[in-house]
Amino acid sequence: MTISASKLLTVDEFINSYGDNEHYELIDGELIDMEPTGAHEQVAAFIGRKLNVEIDRLGVPYFIPYRCLIKVLGTQTAFRPDVLVIDQTQLGNEPLWQQEPVITSGASIQLIVEVVSTNWQNDYARKVEDYAVLGIPEYWIVDYLGIGGREYLGKPKQPTITICTLVEDEYQKRLFRNDDLLVSSIFLELQLTAQKVFAAGQ
Repeated sequence: MTISASKLLTVDEFINSYGDNEHYELIDGELIDMEPTGAHEQVAAFIGRKLNVEIDRLGVPYFIPYRCLIKVLGTQTAFRPDVLVIDQTQLGNEPLWQQEPVITSGASIQLIVEVVSTNWQNDYARKVEDYAVLGIPEYWIVDYLGIGGREYLGKPKQPTITICTLVEDEYQKRLFRNDDLLVSSIFLELQLTAQKVFAAGQ
């Protein structure tokens, strides 16, 4: 949902006014209400917990921040992913990190998860393009309610996790439903089914 405003916001204005407000992100200068529900937060928290277990088990230098923005350089866009896996070895190259939790380089990010809500068009279209341009290796679109368009979910529409894996400069997409075991290029030994993720929101 786009919030009408008298003027478009710059990323700096957005960070100053809404940086701590987890309900909003900025796309092309327009303030976007992310409209999270309780179930949405349950699903995001469940995924974050499962990925944290893998991070600990593997001993990799990754972490999942509680609050973080992705500033898309050269635009007036700042995304606020539901789950963001960061490679802490890359943070020395982040110019804003020591002052505020803002990431500007795709090299700092291993994986992004967006849990779909009513503004699903952004998750399935706009973010697919921008995250690919940033070079994010893996992007999950978690549509636990099956509300995305038929061009993304097929017929009949049903709860689906779309895992986008970056190959050269484009995402290859794979759909997971029901008891399908998720296949991640970042967490190769992850033992998690789509249904277990969906159940977290019930």
